[in-house]
Amino acid sequence: MATTTSTGQGEGDVLRSERIAGSILPKVLTTFDMVAIFIAIVLYITNSPGIAAAGPVSYIYLVAGFLTFLIPGAIVTGQLGRMFPDEGSIYIWTNKAFGPFMGFFAGFCAWWPGIFVLIVNGALVSTFISKLGALFGLNILTEPWQLGLVIIAVTAISFWLSVVRFRSVQNQVNVIFIVYSVAIVLIGLAGAFWLFAGHPGYTNLAFNGGGWAITFGGTGNFTIFGFVILALLGIEVPLNMGVEVKSESAVTRYLIWGPIVVMVAYLITTFAVMVAVPVADQPNIPSLIDAVHNGFGPAGLVLAVVVDLIMIGFALYGAIVYNYAFGRLLFVSGLDRRLPPVMSKVNSSRVPWVAVLVQSIIVAVLAVAIYMIAPYVIPGTKPADLANVMYYILFASLTVIWCFSMLFQFVDIIVIRYKYHETFTGARLAPDWVFYLCSLLGLLASGVGLYATVSAPWVPTLIDTVRWDVWIGAIVILSLIVAAIIYFVGHARIRDDVTDEQAIATAMGTAEKA
Repeated sequence: MATTTSTGQGEGDVLRSERIAGSILPKVLTTFDMVAIFIAIVLYITNSPGIAAAGPVSYIYLVAGFLTFLIPGAIVTGQLGRMFPDEGSIYIWTNKAFGPFMGFFAGFCAWWPGIFVLIVNGALVSTFISKLGALFGLNILTEPWQLGLVIIAVTAISFWLSVVRFRSVQNQVNVIFIVYSVAIVLIGLAGAFWLFAGHPGYTNLAFNGGGWAITFGGTGNFTIFGFVILALLGIEVPLNMGVEVKSESAVTRYLIWGPIVVMVAYLITTFAVMVAVPVADQPNIPSLIDAVHNGFGPAGLVLAVVVDLIMIGFALYGAIVYNYAFGRLLFVSGLDRRLPPVMSKVNSSRVPWVAVLVQSIIVAVLAVAIYMIAPYVIPGTKPADLANVMYYILFASLTVIWCFSMLFQFVDIIVIRYKYHETFTGARLAPDWVFYLCSLLGLLASGVGLYATVSAPWVPTLIDTVRWDVWIGAIVILSLIVAAIIYFVGHARIRDDVTDEQAIATAMGTAEKA
């Protein structure tokens, strides 16, 4: 691995976590592991129905997202990861570029959405269990409080599996990644088989059919671009575990293979939903299962059950990966005393168990509030509708907050090029103009994605644009205020007399206090 350097800045520029995280955590991750983690973070084909619902124009938004966000983000991440392959990714990189406050702020903006996605993973497990029942005529998990219980159960399981020996759980993650890939192929084939059987596609894909027009406003389709950006967020997350990667080549290779898999998967699953599912049903997440059911004819029911079970497994797999990957951000903040030192504690398997536990508790509290209390105490709404709209509001809010962190990353690469020119030149993956272009494209895509997200609600039948924007704005502003408070409180508590050895002892549980 490339070593951390402080060229042009001096030793004071190197955080404690950069110096000692590698002494605490084992190196276990290979290229295949990194690709599997990348897919768990970025590739949620459950986004495909929402994208497909916009019609053929969604392909314009997908390709635009690939060219202006996914690929530039992968190039920038590869360069930064090669220069500073430390635990914490964007937290470290932004600290290098802009100092401790902005580093913590960017790290918070990268971490907080992970809490929301853990909730989403639990909701997806509930959705696909319900769909499995529906395939056999059963109506189950229909109440919001039941959804809340499923989210809590999924979070508890993800906590348990996230704190065992890392190599062991990663082997399980790799198996689910392979099975998930099979499900993606089956969904794509379902669309093709539907057409080969002589059925007309439910969506008219002809260029003269009128479905390729970009439209704006409250009923326009431009907001889908924000949804596409959401579907591509998380490029840098596998490098939250930078010191746990075995070789430098794994850093760059996962950023080649991962995006390729993501692009192909989104294109074929979106296609399958468009052609094999009635238009009225396309926006629903279970339409992925409907595509398989419809496309494979007599074998459709059996394969639909198989794919549904795989999707339940994928959602659980996603929860596990999000829990352990995002927990590393709390871990390094604990090492650097931006958060209480207890956050840096690892168990006998050298896994940051306290950080993962704290995340899991936060998710459980939010699940109770959102799905088990709010739907039943807010008057004038159906509990199921309120739970549904809150799901999308949280998703949109995490898009905005996560995009903030990506804005930092696309600027970091330019600032770091100047501040660490010698290191940059020695580790350069491409000519300088490529990074300037990637920075420009990424900033524009992030900005447009932010605007698209707030330009119209993703569920206009449940909420109007004004209330949509108010909810998103309130959640985002409150989140950023919390980030600032945590930083300044934590900064005031930093002890300068703590040595690296004491910090390691605290993390490993061999000291009372550091």
